[in-house]
Amino acid sequence: MKTFNSSNFKLGILGGGQLGKMLLQPAMNYGVDVSILDPDPASPCSFFCKNFHLGSFNDYNTVYNFGRHLDLITIEIENVNVEALKRLEAEGVTVYPQPHIIELIQDKGLQKDFYKENNIPTSPYVKIQNREELKYYADKFPAVQKLRKAGYDGRGVFKINSIEDLPKSFNEPSILEDLVDFEKEIAVLVARNQSGEIKTFDVVEMEFDAKANLVELLFTPARISENIEKRAKEIAVDVVDKLKIVGLLAVEMFVTKDGKVLVNELAPRPHNSGHHTIEACITSQYEQHLRAILNLPLGSTELRQPAVMVNLLGEDDFVGEAKYIGINEITKLDGVYLHLYGKKITKPFRKMGHITIIDNDLENAFSKAKIVKETFKIQA
Repeated sequence: MKTFNSSNFKLGILGGGQLGKMLLQPAMNYGVDVSILDPDPASPCSFFCKNFHLGSFNDYNTVYNFGRHLDLITIEIENVNVEALKRLEAEGVTVYPQPHIIELIQDKGLQKDFYKENNIPTSPYVKIQNREELKYYADKFPAVQKLRKAGYDGRGVFKINSIEDLPKSFNEPSILEDLVDFEKEIAVLVARNQSGEIKTFDVVEMEFDAKANLVELLFTPARISENIEKRAKEIAVDVVDKLKIVGLLAVEMFVTKDGKVLVNELAPRPHNSGHHTIEACITSQYEQHLRAILNLPLGSTELRQPAVMVNLLGEDDFVGEAKYIGINEITKLDGVYLHLYGKKITKPFRKMGHITIIDNDLENAFSKAKIVKETFKIQA
């Protein structure tokens, strides 16, 4: 591995969306030369990265040719060509997170097998090949079907309430999970560098938009007991330690009504559940990911103030050039930080930005978040 110790160091990022955009800022602070590959000429990073390459991060030759003159490659999305990354790794390019870990996380069936083999608590499941097999598990309904591959941002998830729902179910390789009677959904971000140093951020609690199946709002400190917080962090560290991942890992979990903590899914990159860290923590998740992959000492994850993060989604029934309604009103509020991703076109429930509210009192932050949600709209 070429050590990061000069301005000649070249970093590549697969994906030019909002996560890549927010990763660019700490890379700029460190003077790192960044190249980005994305298939969208109007992606958020295209406006800010001088070494922006237009092309598919799913295509073997495109990824290989993009990466072969770089020192280090990382990702902002899991849906990338792993075989090209394996070849680059074999030829001496450092790839973090490691390609075999990306490959495992790309497949929810392999993810669940990993939990089972390593005694990581998760909901019971079976793997199925097609819709026809589902009828043999009717005794499990209601249950949740998840596509093994290509599910993202709430897509690829279908709740099966009864056998009558089978015609609408997925007819592709999937997992069928027992329905979890959960009280809360939480997440823990964990970073690990090549030297094996590990640090966790505080637990966040998430609330979802039922229609879009996307995170609508999250906050920290989470409203959980000290025992549950301790258990969640222990599980997240255990996952990172057993994977031996280098970089940042988001561990999404359920807290059941009887007090158990179960792992739901993993994301091997900066994550929606860590947007608030830019203002709310001493070290943001983006700088922490950069520190981890450059094998620098990890930064403090201390929470400066309680925080609420509101996802800004495109309004339903609006498609077209984005227009921001209520921007003057919400930017007058103290402790409110607006992040617009620069996406020109809005669509229903498209992630267009986020707002972080920090305050010494979490209830005050909630009050401002309510104003934000009622006032700020993205329409066309």
